[in-house]
Amino acid sequence: MKRKEEQSNVIAVVGTTASGKSSLAVEIARLIGGEIISADSRQVYTGLNIGTGKITKREMRGVSHHLLDVANPKRMMSVVQYERLATRAISDILKRGKVPIICGGTGLYFDAVLTNTSFPEVPPNTKLRHKLEKLPAEKLFEKLKMLDPARAQTIDPKNPRRLIRAIEIVKALGSVPARTPAVERYNTLYIGLTLGKEDLSERIHTRLLARMRSGMIAEAMKLHERGLSWKRMEALGLEYRFLAQFLQGKISKKEMLDLLEIAIRQYSKRQMVWFMRNERIKWYRPAERGKILSELKRFL
Repeated sequence: MKRKEEQSNVIAVVGTTASGKSSLAVEIARLIGGEIISADSRQVYTGLNIGTGKITKREMRGVSHHLLDVANPKRMMSVVQYERLATRAISDILKRGKVPIICGGTGLYFDAVLTNTSFPEVPPNTKLRHKLEKLPAEKLFEKLKMLDPARAQTIDPKNPRRLIRAIEIVKALGSVPARTPAVERYNTLYIGLTLGKEDLSERIHTRLLARMRSGMIAEAMKLHERGLSWKRMEALGLEYRFLAQFLQGKISKKEMLDLLEIAIRQYSKRQMVWFMRNERIKWYRPAERGKILSELKRFL
């Protein structure tokens, strides 16, 4: 006899940045009576809107969204905290007779919520952190590669905060946990959106310029004025890392855009490395809406 949660249908919409996940999730939700749970490690924070490409009220088209703007950007939200909130949201959505649709690009969040993968609540090691904070990102990445090569494949090698936390966890556990096949907690349909290299690069470029026109620099300035330190902003990664460097006069606007676009493309590659481990994901091109909807009908 299956546990109750395993009998519940959940839909996961995954893929790289700029692949069109959000609009597809909204379309699915409107079609089947679903509600969306964001699986984005930075969209959980209030005020990080333009830089993260957070969906707008207009783009939501009346569909309820969960786990957006649930944390203060001054403090890091752990994957354990996210899992608790997302699991609670799934339970609430199911109780109301709706279908939970998890949508985003943070593979770790999907694994934490949809499978039995456990994430130890390792407390901060202040002494170790002070020691590691003195090292550049390159040295931290080399350390992590020696300790946990698999994690090094999917982490941002230029994000000191994430690198330090990853090293901290491995050090606390004494060894890298054995990777066992994940057991699904729900009856989940995984839908993945994929694009060719050139198409994805073009989308990333176009999307970046659109966000610049929408006021991405002004957003970063406002965050700093409200008390978000440059150090914390850089630790948030990608857009905010380079925006912080530009606003401090460390790089020019052109350098910021060029470096950021390269970083986003590299990030999209790491996203795919993570998702390709999951053989349950059914991959589609964004234009293959008909095939996706047919798969949905079979699933439901």
